[in-house]
Amino acid sequence: MNIIITGASSGIGFETALEFTLSTQNTVVCIARTVEKLRKLLEIAKGITPECTLLPVEFDIVNDDYHALVPFLQERLGSVDILINNAGSLINKPFLETSAADMWQMLESNVMGHFNMIQHVVPLMTSGSHIVNIGSMGGFQGSVKFPGLSAYSSSKSALHTLTECLAQELSHTGIKINCLALGSAQTEMLKMAFPGYESPVMAFEMGKYVADFAKTGHRFFNGKTLPVAVTTP
Repeated sequence: MNIIITGASSGIGFETALEFTLSTQNTVVCIARTVEKLRKLLEIAKGITPECTLLPVEFDIVNDDYHALVPFLQERLGSVDILINNAGSLINKPFLETSAADMWQMLESNVMGHFNMIQHVVPLMTSGSHIVNIGSMGGFQGSVKFPGLSAYSSSKSALHTLTECLAQELSHTGIKINCLALGSAQTEMLKMAFPGYESPVMAFEMGKYVADFAKTGHRFFNGKTLPVAVTTP
């Protein structure tokens, strides 16, 4: 399979990429802004599976030029079977201290970047392909909310709704799209949101779940935002 993962340089994206590289049948394009961490990912992947095909790509999904990225994807992949929109960022501030610029940053990082990727990658996908957006329990309707995360959670909620809308718009193509509203996993982002809290779920465990869902979830779901959490947070 040909797979694209954004935000692959750390946390769940990093572990998801490693999971896919266990199979030499996969070609995995790993996109992130930090080239040093991508090199580390490649080094670890090659250490585990020397014959794996992992292509690190330094790219900012919000600000960089897709006219450079798309020809690379066409040349190296041809078509795309799985797109995992995992990139994102988090601001933890009391609401009254959260600026409009903070809110825009959350919307750009957690919604617009994925909007951009989907628009440019969908033409490379065929019937049976799967888009997986990585949301958050913080943006899941009816879930417990936490102080300081109003901008972050609102942006994730927007991503959840975008997923539902695109399932309808893409229905004629045979491309399926779903969103995983993740609960806590032990990552750097969790430490930012909940300092001192330790999740019972390790990042590599969540990465394996995301990879497995990306491979099979579209057989059973389309346009769904699915909660994936054992604790609150």
